[in-house]
Amino acid sequence: MTNRRDFLRKLSAGTAGVAVGGAAMGMSAKSYNRIIGANDKLNVAIMGLGRRLGAYTAPIARKESNVELRYLCDVMEHQRTRAAERFSRVLDYKPKLENDFRNVLEDKEVDAIFNATPDHWHTPGAIMSMQAGKHVYVEKPCSHNMYENELIVKAANKYNKVVQMGNQQRSSNHSIEIIKEIHNGIIGVPYRAVAFYINTRGEVPVQKKAAVPTGLDWEIWQGPAIHRDYTSETWDYNWHWYGWNYGTGETGNNATHELDIARWALQVELPDSVYVEAAKRHFFDDGWEMYDTMDATFKFPGDKVIKWDGRSRSGQNTYGLGGRGTLIFGSEGTVFVDRGRYIVYDRAGKIVKEFDSGSNEAGTALGGGGDASTAHVVNWFETIRGKDSLRSPIDVGAISQTMVHYANVAYRIGHGFDIDNKTGVMYDRDAMKLWGREYDPNWTPKI
Repeated sequence: MTNRRDFLRKLSAGTAGVAVGGAAMGMSAKSYNRIIGANDKLNVAIMGLGRRLGAYTAPIARKESNVELRYLCDVMEHQRTRAAERFSRVLDYKPKLENDFRNVLEDKEVDAIFNATPDHWHTPGAIMSMQAGKHVYVEKPCSHNMYENELIVKAANKYNKVVQMGNQQRSSNHSIEIIKEIHNGIIGVPYRAVAFYINTRGEVPVQKKAAVPTGLDWEIWQGPAIHRDYTSETWDYNWHWYGWNYGTGETGNNATHELDIARWALQVELPDSVYVEAAKRHFFDDGWEMYDTMDATFKFPGDKVIKWDGRSRSGQNTYGLGGRGTLIFGSEGTVFVDRGRYIVYDRAGKIVKEFDSGSNEAGTALGGGGDASTAHVVNWFETIRGKDSLRSPIDVGAISQTMVHYANVAYRIGHGFDIDNKTGVMYDRDAMKLWGREYDPNWTPKI
């Protein structure tokens, strides 16, 4: 098999060419800018107008961003009208409202797409956008499974597009600063990270067959997933917990962020093995269909370890450090970092340095947005223009995403497994059966 890690590095080189503007095509940044549009303006569209909409309002409205919001696209009518009302408070023009994103992709004046759809649409929607000539900001998780994880990276390379994953802490200045200090030895040799997420989500309704809600295009909402009759409470947020047809569990929903920070700090790529203990531990008779509690251990070359402590419905503040964050242990000390601060401890556990950024980035609240999200989006805008390089290019984001998929697969087959840290292949026959998924034949992603 192809050496997958080398393959990703090659893709990284290709993405880097795009990240400096038209360099991959032999053009100066100035020439590349003219392709984008007059006066360096970017025309953008948002695909999916749910809870992440707040993350895009500020960077789009920001005058210095020099973008025009051409379309607000969603398969639910009231989400389109609500988004239009929201943007009417910050824009002096009206974007077009659209139900079918394919109509948006046909508009050749649109330069870039925000993909904030449910998980099962992230890779297929991103690929369709790239094929239509658009750059893409794709929310986490960037893929629904390992097959898509490779596919989205290949597509970014093939179509030469600037693709950023929405793990916005990569654009947080205090996170960038402390990760650099870790790499420079502030805690000696980093060897272990504990990433955690603690929340008190409540009961979820049991699904029941129901009429499709007024204003919802259920067929497009399902898209590449296997199509079925509508059940109550599905189209809105609870699709996360209603099986694997649409969602990726809390690990895909939230662990993506902290696992990425852990991997960044430890400077590791693909793991050697994964072991998972996970189950549904709360509200046993409700509609939640997967684990709500997970403890996962990933072992990497060089005796490095990343642990994931995910508790969706138990609010015990185990670490005394809030609802989410990452602890990085080194030979000479420890660092804690979350979305707003970092703390450095010496080997005895004494605080030797701490910094509170004053960030307003949302933590465990639904939806979110804030200064890190704004910086991440602006970084994407400026990279498209050839004036910056991506903080989380898709080939880098996809490596972190592998841990999410490995953990979910281990839970689904009931045991851990070893991994080829060069190819990413799972050394387990049952695990490899879950490398990809079955698609609706009309929406199967292809490049």
